[in-house]
Amino acid sequence: MSERFLSGRHAVITGSTSGIGLAIAKAYAKAGASITLNGLGDKAMIDALVAELGKAHGVTVRYSAANMLKPDEITAMIKDAEKEFGVVDLLVNNAGIQHVAPIDEFPMEQWDRIIAINLTSAFVAMRAAIPGMRQKGWGRIISTASAHSLTASPFKAAYVAAKHGIAGLTKTAALELATSGVTANCISPGYVWTPLVEAQIPDTMKARNMTQEQVIQEVMLERQPTKRFVTVEQVAGTALFLASDSAAEITGTNISIDGGWTAQ
Repeated sequence: MSERFLSGRHAVITGSTSGIGLAIAKAYAKAGASITLNGLGDKAMIDALVAELGKAHGVTVRYSAANMLKPDEITAMIKDAEKEFGVVDLLVNNAGIQHVAPIDEFPMEQWDRIIAINLTSAFVAMRAAIPGMRQKGWGRIISTASAHSLTASPFKAAYVAAKHGIAGLTKTAALELATSGVTANCISPGYVWTPLVEAQIPDTMKARNMTQEQVIQEVMLERQPTKRFVTVEQVAGTALFLASDSAAEITGTNISIDGGWTAQ
């Protein structure tokens, strides 16, 4: 891959103001892609992020405040990007939230929010972006799944269901787009040290009656044989490879980056 192999491409990345999504945005911008960021944060922080990312890599960076709970806003985000850049070449479905509770105590509103943000938003964004990709004859759809797309953990019913759904949605898209020049893949990290993971710790402490250190060592890293958190840069590197011509025949796959978790 040449250093700027994504020059002339445009990427829309949901949930990209922090964590994995931001790392992918930085990797794509460094490779020359223009970027539409999306995610949470105050205006001053987001304005600074847009300016910093654009200046650091000499690319156009814009921000969409589309709410992943609202399909109309997700569709508008894609259409606005198409108006400005002609087509969405790379769609990264990364937005996600988590809630930890036993099934019989799981709040319905939390179930609905997690399914909407972690699964339905990806479907809506794909639905809006695919026609342009198909017409151009090139596109990359990459969704952040999870080790929980391949296995399960207690107290995470909605998250596990949504991530299994992402894996299935990815396979379906890959088959529908197989002759179009558009690929669809998902990446399944184990525990990555991000604000989302850090925020799970208090709920898990409560659900399992554990200390913070016990949650980290006995719950999070217990299932990762390497006993190390995955880094956001490692996930971004995989997303970068999937955007390359070397990955043109990789479609419908679920790539694990989980320190051996799902090998067990």
